[in-house]
Amino acid sequence: MDLTATILLAIQSALPLWESRYAIPFAIQGGYPPIPAFAIGIASNLAVVIVLLLLLDPVSEFLIAHSKIFARFFDWLFTRTRRHTERFERWGALALIPFVAVPIPVTGSWTACAAAFVFGIRFRYALPAITAGMIVAIAITTITMLGITTIQGMLGGY
Repeated sequence: MDLTATILLAIQSALPLWESRYAIPFAIQGGYPPIPAFAIGIASNLAVVIVLLLLLDPVSEFLIAHSKIFARFFDWLFTRTRRHTERFERWGALALIPFVAVPIPVTGSWTACAAAFVFGIRFRYALPAITAGMIVAIAITTITMLGITTIQGMLGGY
């Protein structure tokens, strides 16, 4: 485990669209030990999730207070989405799990944080749901990549 590989893994795990679900399997395939790869990848991705979940609301409040354009935008956005807040707060956090777990572009933890913010899902519900989805996505991509690598090795590297 060299420092450069560790920093690269941490940065890739924090990037939107890429996140830990792709950074970890590629690090493992590149020779990074699996347990540290999981620990660093998940920690980096979770750090971003925590920051986003904590800051989206105060930043939007600041923008609303200082810009009529943002005030109108957020008013429109919240009127359209928060009509179902009561129902969504009850089931919304659970909906974040499969949303993040499916490892396709635009369904990762960054987007889940935005969805949690828009639908008013509280931090204490959003964080565990997004974390669970991340772990499932990491498992799917890692198992898939290791399976492909194993099949390639059995076929002689083709």
